[in-house]
Amino acid sequence: MSPFKGSPLGELPRIRNVRTRRISSWDETGGNNDFRRIQPGDTLPLAEIEGAGCINHIWCTHLSMEPDYLRKLVLRMWWDGEQNPSVEAPLGDFFGIGHAQMTPFSSLPLQMSPAEGRAFNSFFPMPFGSHARLALTNEGETDVQFYYYIDYELHDCLPADMGRFHAQWRRENPCEGVSDEGMSNTDFSFGGENIGGAGNYVILEAEGQGHYVGCNLNIHNLRAGEKMAWPDNVSWPLRMQEAEGAAELIFGCFNWYGEGDDMIFIDGEEWPPSLHGTGTEDYFNTAYCPAVKYDAPYHGITLPGGPNWSGKISLYRFHIEDPIHFQQSIRVTIEHGHANRRSDDYSSTAYWYQLEPHKPFPALPPVQERLPRPD
Repeated sequence: MSPFKGSPLGELPRIRNVRTRRISSWDETGGNNDFRRIQPGDTLPLAEIEGAGCINHIWCTHLSMEPDYLRKLVLRMWWDGEQNPSVEAPLGDFFGIGHAQMTPFSSLPLQMSPAEGRAFNSFFPMPFGSHARLALTNEGETDVQFYYYIDYELHDCLPADMGRFHAQWRRENPCEGVSDEGMSNTDFSFGGENIGGAGNYVILEAEGQGHYVGCNLNIHNLRAGEKMAWPDNVSWPLRMQEAEGAAELIFGCFNWYGEGDDMIFIDGEEWPPSLHGTGTEDYFNTAYCPAVKYDAPYHGITLPGGPNWSGKISLYRFHIEDPIHFQQSIRVTIEHGHANRRSDDYSSTAYWYQLEPHKPFPALPPVQERLPRPD
């Protein structure tokens, strides 16, 4: 019988032949300085675990006076002696929100908890067959206080079909869109065609056998100008029925970042892919241009943006009940605006499991290319 857990409640009574362990930043002198200090340029080894097992929970919190430090701290994980990390992402992005920001939210696998979202939690299971290594690098200019728990189990052996956990960060800043010169706002936002998916924002490209289990997507709305001014006689968000002629006014200045279809290509298939969606908010399981914060076990909007969807947006979608399986390869993409017309700043973290070896990740951009744009 496999030592791995099934559903959280249904399998809770089962007695399993495992050993529970923890690695943390506790003060080994018996004092209360329960953190590790990471100097600029240094890497903190978080865990070195020998044998077979599974990390079930990671908690951390942190203190730094440096702006945008959550994009300057890089989390990496390696399984079973591999040379290329299976996890590589800025710390804040890995735990569910980009833009180097924090806010409380609660999903099933990832959470940011009070105070002010500063307590990060991951409940993704992370199995390993012979060895696990986790490390955090400070690529900022000031030191960071870092507190953490890594809760794991040791097993006698690992089943051969157990995939390894992966997470990868990407950014396109800005996406390559088109000029709106000479177009009405309605045509720019809703017109045009995208046959083939060329130019889509790429969330994940992986090779091997496994399943994709979700992502967070972060968008900085860069479209501005006089035409984007929201009409004074229309309440926020969309309540067109309350103002005469509101629909015409709204669509004349509509600065909605969405309408981008998700397109997920499995095992090298040509367009149209097996999984073709209907719009950005639809992939993230919402509807009708949402402009409110919302968090649920499998989907949410942690940063909804400002008036007329201005500024920074962050969304997540986890395929926990509906993982997307691939036998040879997967390419997860989404349009940046309908027909890839918008030129916003996109970044994302993808999460998936696969059998090793995995395709090496593209080089992580240097710090200055990871920093969020000013508000």
